Amino acid sequence: MSDIQKTVLALTENHFNNYPYIPVRERRLPSPESMSEAIDCLRSVIFPGYYGNPLVNEDSLVYHTGIGLEKVFHLLSQQIYDAMQFQPDSKDSDAPKLREKAKKLTYQFLNTLPKIKRLMSSDVKAVFNNDPAARSYGEVIFCYPAIKAVTNYRIAHELYTLKVPLIPRIITELAHAETGIDIHPGAQIGEYFGIDHGTGIVIGQTAIIGNHVTLYQGVTLGARNFVYNSEGHPVDLPRHPILEDYVTVFSNSSILGRITIGAKTVIGGNIWLTHSVPPNSRILQTKAVRFDLTDGAGI
Repeated sequence: MSDIQKTVLALTENHFNNYPYIPVRERRLPSPESMSEAIDCLRSVIFPGYYGNPLVNEDSLVYHTGIGLEKVFHLLSQQIYDAMQFQPDSKDSDAPKLREKAKKLTYQFLNTLPKIKRLMSSDVKAVFNNDPAARSYGEVIFCYPAIKAVTNYRIAHELYTLKVPLIPRIITELAHAETGIDIHPGAQIGEYFGIDHGTGIVIGQTAIIGNHVTLYQGVTLGARNFVYNSEGHPVDLPRHPILEDYVTVFSNSSILGRITIGAKTVIGGNIWLTHSVPPNSRILQTKAVRFDLTDGAGI
């Protein structure tokens, strides 16, 4: 037996007993490549001219929007179907029913696009109004990674709300890989949401963010600890912060646990916060302490 044959045997022997979580199946998995194509189409519908065909004008807008939505429907309904087929309890006999359900969910999602477009318009304004380096709304849409990440999030959130499996997480992870901004599709985020720079931002599943909130790079809205069930698995309970309206959080601050940050509060940079604060608070780091290192002493 050759070395390759031995390796093949070692990889496949008792596969289903030892590695049941690794799928070997005839039904295909959802495709990140197809989802990326669908997201590009959705971006072209939400921001026509900036994505997709760059020569959209008032006369051709309806045509290009219709073409984009037709493509989205076919791509997304197939991916939703594949995601439902991927679930452990799905059966081959369920295929026709799941196919129709996937189409219905896709139509329901498409009906949310005017809402997503309105919210994204408010997000663009929030970023533009908060950045003196921005020269136009168009520059924000075309160049700023935050807009890409938040667009993916808002699309994913509507699918998450419709209880579409797997696909919302694929969509937000595509943005995470592209921009370094990690927003769970289950988070609830209000209008006029501003992200400046954005790299390293993490927003957890049960976080709630109000209107006119601004986050800078490196901010974490995370969990402080977990509750475990009798089998040792973490329980999905509200565990991330609530940020009320007009809150600003500066770079590299971590806000952890189910705490509330009151409206119009400013959280300074490099803060570790695990308790609620009332409205109109100013949370700042203590002043740096200077001391001399002698005789090779380190920190």
